[in-house]
Amino acid sequence: MAKGAEPLRISIWDREAPLGDGKSEKVEVPITVHLPEPGLATGTAMVICPGGGYAGKVVEGEGHGIARWLNVHGIAGVVLEYRLPEGNYHRPLLDAQRAIRVVRSHATEWQLDPRRIGIVGFSAGGHLAATAGTHFDAGDAKAADPVERYSCRPDFMVLVYPVITMGELTHGGSRNNLLGPTPSAELVELLSNEKQVTSQTPPTFLTHARTDAVVPVAHSQMFYAALKAKGVPTELQEFPKGNHGYNGYQGEEWDAWQKRSLEWLTEQSLLKSPK
Repeated sequence: MAKGAEPLRISIWDREAPLGDGKSEKVEVPITVHLPEPGLATGTAMVICPGGGYAGKVVEGEGHGIARWLNVHGIAGVVLEYRLPEGNYHRPLLDAQRAIRVVRSHATEWQLDPRRIGIVGFSAGGHLAATAGTHFDAGDAKAADPVERYSCRPDFMVLVYPVITMGELTHGGSRNNLLGPTPSAELVELLSNEKQVTSQTPPTFLTHARTDAVVPVAHSQMFYAALKAKGVPTELQEFPKGNHGYNGYQGEEWDAWQKRSLEWLTEQSLLKSPK
C-alpha cells in the first residue's frame, strides 16, 4: 500500500481468533491502517486502542480522528477494533498483541521502522495499551504463522486518561467487563498494570486531569511511579482541570497533550525522519 493512499482495512486474524484457553472463535478483528503522505513519513507507527469501558469502542474520536492527527505529523496510525472481553481478558489483549505483530510484519511494505512501533490508548483502551506494554513476548521463531514470529512488545506507549489498576481504585465498569463480577485476587493483580511493570516496560507518556471524575488521576500516578521505580523513561502530564475525554476531544487540555506527547517522542528519538 502506498503511503498517503486511502486507509487499508484488514483483519488481523486469518480464520479464527484465539480465546486464550486453546479454543477460538470465528470473528473478524479489523485494523484500519492510515499512512502519512510520502513527504511527511517518519517511519514511526502507533496502534490505536479507543476507549469505551470495555463495553464499546469510541472508534472516531479516540480512533480514526487520532490516526488522522498522527498522519499530519508523519506517524502511521493503526486503529484496532479489538474484541470486547465479555469477562475474558484474553480477547482484547491477544488482539492488541497480534496488531503489533501484524504492523511489524508489514514494516517494509508500509515503510516503517520495526523498532518504532508504539501503542496509544484512551481510558479502557489505555488499560489495554498498558497491558500490551506489560504482557508481551519476543515472538516464536518456530511458529508456523510468520506473523507470530514477530515481537509483540510496543516500543513506546502513550496513555491518555488511562484505566490502570483493577484494584481498589479501579473503574468499576471496565473491571466488570474485563474480569467478570467476581475475579480472583490473582487475576486482579495480573491485570493491575502498575504491579506488572519491569525494567523492560516500554517508555511511556501519560496524561490525565486531576479533576477526572470517571477514572481518577491516581491511575496514571501509580503507573508513573512504578515506571520511575524501574528506571523506565516516562513523563506524566497532569492538568489542574479537565474532564474525562478532555471536553469531547477538543480544547486546551486536548491540544496540550497532543503537542507535548509529540515533543516527548522526539526527545526519546522515537519520532524522526528515516535516513
